[in-house]
Amino acid sequence: MEFLSKYETFIFDLDGTIYLGEKLINGAVELIDRLNSLGKEYIFISNKTTGSVNDYYKFLKRNGLNIEPDSIINSTVVLKKFLVENHFDENFYAIGEKSFINELTNSGLKYSKDPAEIKIVIITLDRTFDFSKLEIAAKAIENGAHFYAANIDDTCPVENGEIMDAGATISALEKRCHRKLEQHFGKPSEFMIEEIKTRICDPNKTCLLVGDRLETDIAMAERIGVDSALVTTGVKIFGNGNSMPEPTYKINSVLDILNGSTTAHKI
Repeated sequence: MEFLSKYETFIFDLDGTIYLGEKLINGAVELIDRLNSLGKEYIFISNKTTGSVNDYYKFLKRNGLNIEPDSIINSTVVLKKFLVENHFDENFYAIGEKSFINELTNSGLKYSKDPAEIKIVIITLDRTFDFSKLEIAAKAIENGAHFYAANIDDTCPVENGEIMDAGATISALEKRCHRKLEQHFGKPSEFMIEEIKTRICDPNKTCLLVGDRLETDIAMAERIGVDSALVTTGVKIFGNGNSMPEPTYKINSVLDILNGSTTAHKI
């Protein structure tokens, strides 16, 4: 399979696809250099919120990727746009890390830990999670606060495996409060799809989406209506036992896109 001649636009997941932990996946630098030399269009998308888009840009540049800052989208960007447009004067509370909360407050949004004042509860990856945070969120939701998530990933890939992500916290709150999550803003949501369309030409049959997770990356490719490639460099457990979307290709890593090797795979 000659990926580079078939596709004009590439959408790449970041964590587990382009890098893992503090290291780039083998072949990532060479692939982006080739795409640049061929004049191909590409964008990077991530559900990870523990750093800003600028943090990810500096990390990728430092590790040799010749890219532009506006080629990166994460779910914080998408969520922030929605909150500013729809909930600007309402207090929010987040189960999330300090950098995530700072990004929202730096946009003028108001943060509170008082369940009586909180109008929006937001869930995302939080490596500083404790049950006191869960109870603040639960009480606010019971008081009628909106129940949103920046992302719905069950786990986040790291160098030595995977760690718990937003999905487990969402499930705990749904059971605790007897309320379902109202909306999420990462992959594969329509909010993320619309943001992608503001950065690249409308995806079409010459677009390939590359990622490591069936229920987010491959599901989003299916929603957009483009081909997809599932890499094995990120999450190791594909799906959650329910019916999962099927990728167009399964490849070992992004290096296979550069080399043109692929095997058809049915999950």
